[in-house]
Amino acid sequence: MPEPRCHPALSAVLTDGELQLAGRLANASNATYITVLTTGDDQLECVYKPIRGERPLWDFPTGTLGLREVAAYEVSRAGGFDIVPVTVLIDGPLGPGSLQAWVDADAAETNALVDLVPSDQVPAEGWFAVVEGEDAQERPVSVIHADSAALRRMAVFDVLVNNADRKGGHILGSQGQVFGVDHGVCFHTDPKLRTLLWGWAGAELTDDELAAVRRVRDVTPDRLYELLAEPEIEELWLRAERLLQRGRLPRPQRGYYPAIPWPPF
Repeated sequence: MPEPRCHPALSAVLTDGELQLAGRLANASNATYITVLTTGDDQLECVYKPIRGERPLWDFPTGTLGLREVAAYEVSRAGGFDIVPVTVLIDGPLGPGSLQAWVDADAAETNALVDLVPSDQVPAEGWFAVVEGEDAQERPVSVIHADSAALRRMAVFDVLVNNADRKGGHILGSQGQVFGVDHGVCFHTDPKLRTLLWGWAGAELTDDELAAVRRVRDVTPDRLYELLAEPEIEELWLRAERLLQRGRLPRPQRGYYPAIPWPPF
């Protein structure tokens, strides 16, 4: 397994210490809390999502979203993608749930990855326009994402985990590293891929990307069996095998399932 890239959110230790609630993220779909983990003299900000605060979904089993958050971290780490902050299961102040290292996102770095701009201001090079629409004043606007190797690695990861919700707000830039958060609706056995990162649709995978997919296929963490149903793990392997055989990122499938999350940010 490759060494993780250097960033506090990839090296945090979340298994020891005292956890205190510091506030709630009001705009989150499920109960989501900012917390402070104190270990000795050290304090670390984290995101805590208690399972009992998960809103029921028609297509995902109730009480499993936190498990999927942890599974996404395990796959990211196993493949050397290193895009998911350290995420663990805990028995927290509001019961069992996921705990994830907080990413201190940089607004300029994040806007250099994905942005919403007037349609006549889409850069001619280095960006892909993936969604077009109108703003509140009925002016044409476009959702764009950068032609970035790090962001493309996230696109490959999302295909593997069958991410049903890669919004622009789930993509963060920090200290030169690209992070993805909110992976509670991943690993479904049915095709669910909904993402903004379609700029490379049909593109040939690089050697590094193929190697990361191969690591996931060949070195699936045993921990996944505690987090996902066996058919979900089998489908993860099948997605990895299909990527390796085809050697290309997929294209959106018209009429089969929504290819873009809504809202996109």
